[in-house]
Amino acid sequence: MSSDKTRKLRTGYTTGTCAAAAAKAAAAMLFSGNLIDKIGVTLPAGTGGSRKLAAFRITDQELDKTAARCCVVKDAGDDPDVTDRAKICAIVEEKGNGDMDGGREGCDGRGGRGIILTGGEGVGTVTKRGLQVKVGEAAINPVPRRMILDEVKKVLPDGKDVKITIYVPGGQELSKRTMNRKLGIVGGISILGTTGIVEPRSKEAFKASLLPQIDVAMANGFDEVVLTPGNIGERNAISCGIPENAVIQMANFVGFMLEACADKGIKKALLFGHIGKLCKLAGGMLDTHSSKGDNRLEVIVSHARKLGANKDILELITDANTTETALEILQENGLGSNVFDSIARSASIKAFGHTGGRLVVGTALLSLSGEVVGRYNIEELRWAKYL
Repeated sequence: MSSDKTRKLRTGYTTGTCAAAAAKAAAAMLFSGNLIDKIGVTLPAGTGGSRKLAAFRITDQELDKTAARCCVVKDAGDDPDVTDRAKICAIVEEKGNGDMDGGREGCDGRGGRGIILTGGEGVGTVTKRGLQVKVGEAAINPVPRRMILDEVKKVLPDGKDVKITIYVPGGQELSKRTMNRKLGIVGGISILGTTGIVEPRSKEAFKASLLPQIDVAMANGFDEVVLTPGNIGERNAISCGIPENAVIQMANFVGFMLEACADKGIKKALLFGHIGKLCKLAGGMLDTHSSKGDNRLEVIVSHARKLGANKDILELITDANTTETALEILQENGLGSNVFDSIARSASIKAFGHTGGRLVVGTALLSLSGEVVGRYNIEELRWAKYL
């Protein structure tokens, strides 16, 4: 018997695939006049060009003469997806030609068949430029849109027009656990997916989810951004007056996000975050996840030694439980600013070198209280006036 550590992790299905299945099932019920409890949809072509069929159980079926509705319970496999077990639902309504004029979001009239696709309860609305979906439209990404339209056409009789509304009960609450607010998607979750499949615990998928923040920043006119490891940095940057659209969370993927900014045309970046994370970068760690190691106190000791800290101070820092304690020790001995300015300098130099000099980088190191305790190259950036 295989252990949990060796067993193969299950893949799951994206919200886009589930929405396509629900929409196709609702359309099939509406025009057949019968309730159905299962449906198959074709997944987008994978890297090898193959297309696979996926089968789904249909729940919550309702049917009358002009509309049908149903849901698919999302199975994310072994991925810790916030939408796992959520109901992804669709209403399909038959419309006359006069009802199809105007507001034809997602409309596809080819083959004599008109389709309006929109979002309902629990599906977010895009409010910021720079995403794959236009401002004002439901947050249903391009591949899921195409899947939904293609699958519904397979069961839509010639000459029939329909309106499809995708909705997610509880989607607004679920969206609070995503990056949607940061990206300007309000009121619910996004309907996502490029392959139709959710790969379990994919680091690459997480990294890819961070990239739209750069697009939003650039679409709002910023070629200088603030890169922060997480919520502490983001909150403090915004409270300083830095525009929210210019603040980008990079999580642990410092090197990846620096390269992405340079690749997309960002010119300058301010690294702005807690000393605990950015000390790791100063020590050469471009992925700051704890699983990659912990060099924080060693970095602080190294810089303190170079700046004249005596043996007793160095021992206290070495024995400290946290970087905050190390900060207090240095501040009590009049070394805090010098040491953390030096660490900020190292972080900027490491970041600049990692991008091959394509990105001008400044660094501001924060304490947990939000105080800037170390800085370097700030004057090169437009954000200097806020700090």
